[in-house]
Amino acid sequence: MKNDHAPETPATHFLRRHGIAHSNHLYAYEEHGGTSVSARELNVDEHAVVKTLVMEDENRKPLIVLMHGDCKVSTKELARQSGRKKIEPCQPEVANRHTGFLIGGTSPFGTKKTMPVFIEKSILDLPLIYINGGRRGFLVGVHPHDLLRALSPTVVEVALKG
Repeated sequence: MKNDHAPETPATHFLRRHGIAHSNHLYAYEEHGGTSVSARELNVDEHAVVKTLVMEDENRKPLIVLMHGDCKVSTKELARQSGRKKIEPCQPEVANRHTGFLIGGTSPFGTKKTMPVFIEKSILDLPLIYINGGRRGFLVGVHPHDLLRALSPTVVEVALKG
């Protein structure tokens, strides 16, 4: 559902500042529902819903991983491809401090801290992706190649089928 009364978030400000065309999609957020809920609510393939995962390396340095909603991240493979010893998910409150977003509403756009971003290579093959707009129950539709321009992510192949 397209909604013109989308919330103003740091993520939407970032998209506008970088001239990135996007559509706004609000849906009924469900606690721990994840991408399966947003995909169902938006009536899109969960593979096209991209999760923004905040992780940290062995030095507690944060990083963002963009992954298909229906896949998991091989943290071992991500560590190898990014030249780190170890990578693991951040605790929710730590992720919140780094991004300024609540878990379930984390967007890679407009984060409080600038962090390295890693993107699963096959995301770039999709015609359109849906990614969090900076609030629970709010996704934005963007062209995946706009992520390359706006976030300068490192392209990795670390997906595990969910």
